[in-house]
Amino acid sequence: MSSEGQLDFTFQPQAAARRVWRVGDLVGAVRTRLEREYTDVWVEGELSNVRPAESGHIYFTLKDGSAQLRAVMFRLQVRLLRFRPDNGQLVIARGRVTVYDARGDLQLLVEYLEPKGAGALQVAFEQLKAKLEAEGLFAAERKKAIPSLPRRIGVVTSPRGAAMHDILNVLRRRHENVHILIYGAQVQGETAAAEVATGVKLFNMPSRLPGKRPVDVIIVARGGGSAEDLAAFNNEALARTVADSRAPVISAVGHETDFTIVDFVADLRAPTPSAAAELVIRSRDELDERLAALRSRLGRAARYRLLLARNALTERAQHGAFAQMRQSLGRRQQRLDELTFALISRARAQVHDCRQRLERAATRVRHHDIRRKLAATRREVESRSASLVSLQRRLLADRRARVEAVGARLEALSPLKVLERGYALVFDAAGKLVKDAAQVAPGDEIRARVARGEITSVVQGSDRGSKQ
Repeated sequence: MSSEGQLDFTFQPQAAARRVWRVGDLVGAVRTRLEREYTDVWVEGELSNVRPAESGHIYFTLKDGSAQLRAVMFRLQVRLLRFRPDNGQLVIARGRVTVYDARGDLQLLVEYLEPKGAGALQVAFEQLKAKLEAEGLFAAERKKAIPSLPRRIGVVTSPRGAAMHDILNVLRRRHENVHILIYGAQVQGETAAAEVATGVKLFNMPSRLPGKRPVDVIIVARGGGSAEDLAAFNNEALARTVADSRAPVISAVGHETDFTIVDFVADLRAPTPSAAAELVIRSRDELDERLAALRSRLGRAARYRLLLARNALTERAQHGAFAQMRQSLGRRQQRLDELTFALISRARAQVHDCRQRLERAATRVRHHDIRRKLAATRREVESRSASLVSLQRRLLADRRARVEAVGARLEALSPLKVLERGYALVFDAAGKLVKDAAQVAPGDEIRARVARGEITSVVQGSDRGSKQ
């Protein structure tokens, strides 16, 4: 009401309170609302922009004709996938809707993914089959031959399964002397592929087997089952292990209508485990029959080949070229005989000539008898030797006489002869010859040399010129 008492009907609206959001808060609020509202949704679409990351996550886009949605599948869920996602595949994804804060993008956190139409196991089977076939692992030229009568057989199967009993029964019935090694492995479940691969690898290491001898063939066996039960034999690592085996591998997995990746890479596929045992070894009767048949065929073939060779030889022997060859050989043989006769005649003439020359030389030698010359020379040598000996004897006698005369004179002059007449030689303690009594004094020791021996004495007293 105005001051004049009149009513004022003018409308004046109040300004609404304005709320300003931070970007992160707004995106967070929207993400919370979406995650609360769309916690478990199923989405159908086509895969595009599939990008596996090194972390193990897979990033892709789901799209249809009018829209697209970014999606991510984390590593833990990727490990459970039974197939490899690829661009263009139509799939059904299950997950929850959220917002990726960093870009503000709407995205689907996928927890489960399956191809639409064919099952995941079948898609995985076809993908792996195409991959290994492109690498040549299914090629017939790389497959090894199965030995007809193996001595040692390695079997990889479940120790409690019916497949093992079927194989053992057939092998014992057909050939009881065969040596069987069994590696017990799980044939169903998550660890089955790794255990079967370990068994195949073990049979390829003779150093770790009984007897240190390798097996001749390996049987990988399992009874029938569903696709999920046989999934372990569609494992890529197991398939490569079988392909790399040095020993031939027979795959006997499932029933006749069941096919696995191991069947394609193995050297031989058996429809059942019992059939694998029958294929790997033949009975003795079959071997005997086979050997008899081969022996008969070999005999017939040998006789037929000999007959053909004899006929061909007869035909060729009648050819004109062979007649000309025989004539040419005959002429050459005749020429060879002539040369042989000439060589023998010439050799005989040379021998006769040599014999005559030898006889002439012997005649000339007889006129000059070397023995007479040797006898004359011997007599001359003996005569001169006797003269030389006589001369030497005379010279020795003269020399001996002269020596004896000189010796007699020396002996006559020898002091020892004087001593024989009773004289003595006196020596002092120093060994000097005493010629004068003044050379010694009382108490000195002296030695007197006589003709035979020595006398030792001591000087007792002395007068001038006397000693005792």
